[in-house]
Amino acid sequence: MPITDELDLHTFRPAEVPDLLDDYLEACVAQGFPEVRIIHGKGSGKLRKRVQALLDRHPLVRRWRSAPTEAGGWGATLVALRGRDAGEVAAQGLD
Repeated sequence: MPITDELDLHTFRPAEVPDLLDDYLEACVAQGFPEVRIIHGKGSGKLRKRVQALLDRHPLVRRWRSAPTEAGGWGATLVALRGRDAGEVAAQGLD
């Protein structure tokens, strides 16, 4: 699966999301992406809340926000990433 700056979760089962998101963010940092867009859809909001809760705790995430209307609105989340050395920095509590 090619890594781009966009991940569409519509084709994945909810149980796959935590591991998928972790692997995806690691791959994006390795590729050097400063920001990515995660498409979770609007629906009931359960997947959005789950994704955003995972992002809150992820060491590679600098910050996240709901996408603007033209980029999916509340059906997508934009994520600013920390960078390649973020895992080491976060583990040391320096960032």
